[in-house]
Amino acid sequence: MLSESPHSDRAPAPSRALTPWQHAQILLRHYSRYARLMRLHRPIGIWLLLWPTLWAVWVAAAGKPDPRIFLIFVLGTIVVRSAGCVINDFADRKIDPHVERTADRPLATGEVAPAEALILFAALMLIALGLVLSLNRLTVLLAIAGAAVTIIYPFTKRFLSAPQFVLGVAFAWGVPMAFAATLGAVPRLGWLLFLASVIWVIVYDTQYAIADRDDDLKIGVRSTAILFGDSDRAFIGGLQLLLLATLYLVGSSAELGAWYYGGLGTATVFGLYQQHLIRDREPASCFRAFLNNAWLGGAVFCGIALDYLFRS
Repeated sequence: MLSESPHSDRAPAPSRALTPWQHAQILLRHYSRYARLMRLHRPIGIWLLLWPTLWAVWVAAAGKPDPRIFLIFVLGTIVVRSAGCVINDFADRKIDPHVERTADRPLATGEVAPAEALILFAALMLIALGLVLSLNRLTVLLAIAGAAVTIIYPFTKRFLSAPQFVLGVAFAWGVPMAFAATLGAVPRLGWLLFLASVIWVIVYDTQYAIADRDDDLKIGVRSTAILFGDSDRAFIGGLQLLLLATLYLVGSSAELGAWYYGGLGTATVFGLYQQHLIRDREPASCFRAFLNNAWLGGAVFCGIALDYLFRS
């Protein structure tokens, strides 16, 4: 008869407890998929949405924005851009796996379920609503209209030949909202700046679409890059000229001076550089042209802010 091991009645050793840092790492890995779904790791969209909004906040307030309105619009821009990315990826969840650049998005890979995405989108929109409810009635009504455009846009790529025009309205909608929040109305100057913002969005999203054109043709997604074909560079160039002309009229209407036009001149240089980048329609260079628009928008804002700052 075998003798029992002296350790046979010993209880199993307890598993080693996780440290707070290990718990934090696990939580970070779990929730990072939602951050990637909101594209917080790629802030270019935040900058492109924020610049026109800040143009409007400064012009509407003649260079002296209300700190509360400024903070609401900055936070609102981040939240709404995140919500827009979520609903866009939800709409494209069956398309993104077939496009090299988007194949690793959380909805495309299955890391996030469609129902989770919709819940996240609803939560973000509720946060945005909570921010805007502290503003006047006209701003709230404009925000509701803007939310509708944000939801509609991702689905327009299936049936509109130029969905960039809808995206332009969605991304520029912060402009009339900023005027409404500051002045209680949207004057002609506000709509002129809105028009400039819409034109700018069409410019940079067409550059973006050129980079994806081959994949979009295969899967049936429409864009201005496909619509204008070999005339795409001329189309972008014409819109860039129209953008600069509209921004010139904005400066004239707002009685802005040399600092503003210096910023506009710098933006012109960036526009010329973008034309250089897209000259061969090489996808990576077109994407670089798209990214360069963050500097263009910043140049215009610096011109506005400096002009008001150094006004005698």
